[in-house]
Amino acid sequence: MISYEDVLDARERVAGVARHTPLEYSFAFSEMTDAEVYLKLENFQRTGAFKIRGAINRIETLSAEAQAAGVVTASAGNHAQGVALAATRAGVDSKIVMPEHAPVSKVKATERYGGEVVLHGTDYSEAQAEAHRIEREEGRTYVHAFDDEMVMAGQGTIGLEIVEDCPDVETVIVPIGGGGLISGIATAVKAHDPDVRVIGVQAEGASSAAESLRKGEIYERESVDTIADGIATRRIGDRTFEVIKERVDEVVTVDDESIAIALTYLLEREKALAEGAGAISLAALLSGDVEYEEGEVIVPALCGGNIDLNVLTTVVMRGLVATGRYLRFRTILKDQPGALVELGTIIAEHRANITAFHHDRTSRDVAMNDARVELEVETRGPDHVDELLSALRDEGYDVEIVNGYQMSV
Repeated sequence: MISYEDVLDARERVAGVARHTPLEYSFAFSEMTDAEVYLKLENFQRTGAFKIRGAINRIETLSAEAQAAGVVTASAGNHAQGVALAATRAGVDSKIVMPEHAPVSKVKATERYGGEVVLHGTDYSEAQAEAHRIEREEGRTYVHAFDDEMVMAGQGTIGLEIVEDCPDVETVIVPIGGGGLISGIATAVKAHDPDVRVIGVQAEGASSAAESLRKGEIYERESVDTIADGIATRRIGDRTFEVIKERVDEVVTVDDESIAIALTYLLEREKALAEGAGAISLAALLSGDVEYEEGEVIVPALCGGNIDLNVLTTVVMRGLVATGRYLRFRTILKDQPGALVELGTIIAEHRANITAFHHDRTSRDVAMNDARVELEVETRGPDHVDELLSALRDEGYDVEIVNGYQMSV
């Protein structure tokens, strides 16, 4: 099993390539949670994620013969970039297998770092199977994304930075995909102080670690479904499972809506961009899935910021919807002059902003003298949505919410 000494040794190799990322106190999230929240901003790491740490530690510990033969790996994106950069820095040829639907931004970035990208399969597990085929046929060394002691040790250097920069830390919240990150961090943090809680968090649609702990054996999901593509793995590793059982205090799960809200708040309150897998540790804190005492010193690890812009648009919109900042609704108007003005006046009086609308008088399910309108409106929060919808209904409008916060009453 990975040891604290492994992590200390990894620090020397990692230091030449990876950055010591900031640990910043968050006034906004501390106020929101009544805790003392420090964000470990690993989304500012080279390649935009923590994976470079484990990749460089693994590649630099390979024999000269293994380095000459090249490496291969499978990844949803972040590990791909880490291996590509680490291999290029070490003068090692790298071949990276990524799922066919991997974000375009991550594919292009991996190629820019010098890796040869092979697109194969619908998810990480199928990409991994192809990578192992290449390993056998070409004699390359497979650099596992998480289930490798040297990879875990490299990721564990984040834990060393956390306890050095925040010696009073009481709880560290860490995303879990395959378990390499939390295995390394837990090893470092528990060696510093066994009483510090290490809490893992997974997306509900990729909750292999949580289910494995509940069952007492590794559980492999048939499929994964989450906006947090960086941790969308069917199963955790054999080695990481053993470390998690011994050194992780709890594993919780959160839904995609909570992840979208956290990502949106990070952008708005902290001006920090995170991908879904990076924001999930904060999501667990904001959603209440992690229990804590008032004033507790908590460090959510924001493990990555490589989010595809198309995905970002969707996720932010979901976050705005969930927090009552965006509303799309339909209603029926009389098809006569002034009807739309009357509706718009009510919306304006309640200080909501119409950003788009569609007017349809031709639908067969609308009366001949009526018209259906669909409006997109910017709102200020749940109370504002409730106020606006109540006003519209009080004026006789039959409002159908298409996309937006649902009234609490």
